[in-house]
Amino acid sequence: MAGHGADEHPHGADRLCEAGDRVYSRAVRRGRVPRRDAEPVPCLLELALLHPDPDDMDWLVPTSPQEVMTRLLRGMHDEVSASQRRVGSAVAAVEWYAGLGRQVRPAASGAEGPAIRVLDGLARIQAAMDEATQACTTEVLTVQPGGIRREAELSEGLHRALALRGRGVRMRDLYTHVARHGQGLLTYLELMGDAVEARTLDEVIDRLILFDRTVAFIPANSDRTMALELRHPAIVEYLVTVFERLWRLAIPLTAPLPDTGIEGISHREQSIAALLAEGHQDAVIAERLGISVRTCRAHIARLSETLGAASRTQLGVRIAQAGLDGPQHSSASVSAPGRESRTAR
Repeated sequence: MAGHGADEHPHGADRLCEAGDRVYSRAVRRGRVPRRDAEPVPCLLELALLHPDPDDMDWLVPTSPQEVMTRLLRGMHDEVSASQRRVGSAVAAVEWYAGLGRQVRPAASGAEGPAIRVLDGLARIQAAMDEATQACTTEVLTVQPGGIRREAELSEGLHRALALRGRGVRMRDLYTHVARHGQGLLTYLELMGDAVEARTLDEVIDRLILFDRTVAFIPANSDRTMALELRHPAIVEYLVTVFERLWRLAIPLTAPLPDTGIEGISHREQSIAALLAEGHQDAVIAERLGISVRTCRAHIARLSETLGAASRTQLGVRIAQAGLDGPQHSSASVSAPGRESRTAR
C-alpha cells in the first residue's frame, strides 16, 4: 500500500473519498471484497469500515451501515460543542448509510458480529485489550507461552495489570517451567502481590487472555500482528475449560519442580526425553518447552551422557529403558542404566 498513506485520505467515515465510497458500497452489496480491492483506499481499514474475514484473510468484510451510524452519532455527540459545522456533515452521512442499509439484506457472514472480531494491527489489539481491561470486574485468566518473558513484554501490559489490581480483580497466569528463571517475571509478580497467582507447566498452549469469562483474545497469525476477539459464549466456555484443566495440572510458582527420581536427570531433561520418544525434532521440542534450540541440544547431549548413549538411536532405547518415555516418576531414586549414580542437576 505504498504511496497511499493517510495524507491522501484526510477524512473520516462521515465524508468518504470517492474511491472509498465505491469499495465500501461494493462490499456492503456483495458481503465482502478481495483485500487487493482495498489497497488503493487504506482509509477503509483505518476507519474500521472493512475488516479481515476470519475464514479467509485474503478477503475483507464490511462493518454494517447500522453500526457505522451508531459510531457517527456517538462521535457527533462528543464533538458538537467544539465544531457546530460538523453536525450537518455527520447527519448527511448518517442518512447516506441509512439509505444504503435499506438497499441490501445483512451479509450472511457473521465475521464482524459480536461473536468474533478480527483485530488487524498491534494498535487495534492494544485498544481492544484496553477496552476489555476497563470493563473487567472479577477475573483475568492468561496463558503465556514462550519461556522466559522479556521485561519489555511484561512492561507492555503492566498498566492494564495495575488497573485491574486497583479494582480488586483476581488474575491467574500460566507459564512454562522455563519462565521460572526470568527475573523480570519474578519482579512483576512481586509488584502485583496477591492479585496474581502463577503456575507453570512443561508446555502450554498458544497465548490466551480471558476477561470475566465473557471475552477472549487469541493470536490470528504466527507473528501475532493479528488477533481474534471472541465473545461467543460456547467458544469462551470451551477456552475456560481448557485453562482450568491446564491449571489443575500446573505447579505453583512458589513450589519447587518435582524431582525426576533418576540421578543425574533434571526435570527439563525428563520432559525433553518424553518428547524425543514421541519422535519430535529438536526445533519442535525447543518451541514447545520455551527454550532455544541450542539449549535443547545441550540438554540432549547431557541426557546421552547420563544414559550412556552413543547415538540418537541408542538414546531412544535408553530413554525407554529408563521409563522416561512415559508418565513422570515419583521422587524415589533410580540410577540411570549403564551409569553410576550422579548428583541430580
